[in-house]
Amino acid sequence: MASTMLKHLLFFTVAVFATSWIAQASDPDILSDFIFPANSNAINGSFFTFTGMRGVLDSPVPPNFKVTKASMVEFPALNGQSVSFAVLQYPAEGVNPLHTHPRSAEHLFVVEGALVVGFVDTTNKLYTQTLELGDMFVFPKGLVHFQYNANAQEPAVAISAFGSANAGTVSVPLSVFATGIDDGILAKSFKTDVATIQKIKAGLGGKA
Repeated sequence: MASTMLKHLLFFTVAVFATSWIAQASDPDILSDFIFPANSNAINGSFFTFTGMRGVLDSPVPPNFKVTKASMVEFPALNGQSVSFAVLQYPAEGVNPLHTHPRSAEHLFVVEGALVVGFVDTTNKLYTQTLELGDMFVFPKGLVHFQYNANAQEPAVAISAFGSANAGTVSVPLSVFATGIDDGILAKSFKTDVATIQKIKAGLGGKA
């Protein structure tokens, strides 16, 4: 009896959270049930189906960190629905580098392995946690955050939900060092020298 009540309570809590997430999403409200794709007046159930995740969770984790997204870009039916998902795969000692999502919070759910996660708030305070299988963590909207698989032997996998059909991702290393900002400005900003900045850029694979 207690177990059944606990299941009902858990379901109710998840339902309330999901409802409030959508209600508070940053995407604008639409004035129709859904948004038709351009130049199309006839759609069927296939339009509302996304198959891009097939095989992702059944395949070995790739040698480098990988994100497989189901956002408005990959799944046009999400346009106007204020929701999207991603599967994140971390090899042993793999990291999802510092980044932000300007249009949504991120709700991360660990489905394999363990992760060290963290974010920094607007007062420069760091919040970190080690997540085990089945744990969840929320990264507040727009704040710089990361995930790291500290295990040197085993991979990790997580699923992330977003309250936007297109949450956006701003990579901190690439946005700072690979967008053409003058080396002298970067050196002054980081209180170092140009040679150090150029070494960092070289470490990013020559993308600067």
